[in-house]
Amino acid sequence: MSELIITSPANARLKSLVALRRRRVREESGLTLVDGYDELSLALDAGVVPRTVYYCPELMLDPGEQQEVVRRVQALGSDTQELGRIAFEKVAYREGPDGFLAVVGSVVRTCADLKVGPAPLVLICQGVEKPGNLGAMLRTADAAGFEAVVAVDPVTDWGNPNLVRASKGTVFSVPVASDSTAVTLKWLSDNNIALAATTPDTDLDYTDLDYTGSIAIAVGAEKYGLTDEILAAAAYKIRIPMAGRANSLNVATSAAVVIYEAIRQRRVR
Repeated sequence: MSELIITSPANARLKSLVALRRRRVREESGLTLVDGYDELSLALDAGVVPRTVYYCPELMLDPGEQQEVVRRVQALGSDTQELGRIAFEKVAYREGPDGFLAVVGSVVRTCADLKVGPAPLVLICQGVEKPGNLGAMLRTADAAGFEAVVAVDPVTDWGNPNLVRASKGTVFSVPVASDSTAVTLKWLSDNNIALAATTPDTDLDYTDLDYTGSIAIAVGAEKYGLTDEILAAAAYKIRIPMAGRANSLNVATSAAVVIYEAIRQRRVR
C-alpha cells in the first residue's frame, strides 16, 4: 500500500489513467478502467484481481463500509493508492465520482474462447456503436442468465469505461467475445445454435418463436439494424410489433424485450 497521498492532479503517475480513456492505449496495454464502487465490487466478486485501485475517502458515500473494498483489494496483493479529491476528480472517468477507480486487465476474447452448455441462450450484437447500449444489453443478459454475449464487427471495445459503467461491471461476470460476422456464424453453426434475427421486415412476432432450445438472439446497429449477411443466415426473423409513430425501439430496449420473452418461455417449460 502506498503511504503518501497524491494530491496534485499533475502527478506523473496519474497521466497513465487519463491515457486509458483512449481505445488504442487500452488495446496496446491490455488494461482498462473500472470507475465506481458498485462496478468494482462486482468485478471483485467475478474474480478480477485489479492492478491498482485508486481511492478517495472524501468522495465515498459511506467511507466506513466502503473502505472494506480497499482492504479486500490489498488482501489480493494489488496495489492501492489514496488520492486527494482534486486529484481524483481529475482522473475519474465519470462526473460525480464516488471515490473508486481501478486499473484492471481488459476483457479480450473471441468466439473460440466461449464454452456453452447443451441448450444455451446467446446474445449477438452486431455493429452496435454506443458503449452505453452495449453495456445495458450486457447487464440485461447477466440478469437473465445468458451464457454469452458476442459483439460482432464491434465499433466499441469491451474495455470502454462507459461500457463497463453501463454494464455495472457485468462485463466481468458474463462470458463476452468480439469477432467478425463470418467467424460468429461459423461458431453458432458448430455449436448447433439457431439464430433469431430481429428485423421489422418479417411477419413473425417475437412472442411466436420457441426459445426453449439452443438459440442466439441477434440485434443490430442503432441506425441500420442487422446486415444482410446476418439476416440471410438466420433460421428465424422476428419482429417487435410497433403501434406508435416510431418504427423502432432503442436497441438495448429491443434486446431486453426479446430476452425476457425467452426467459418467460423457459420458466414456463
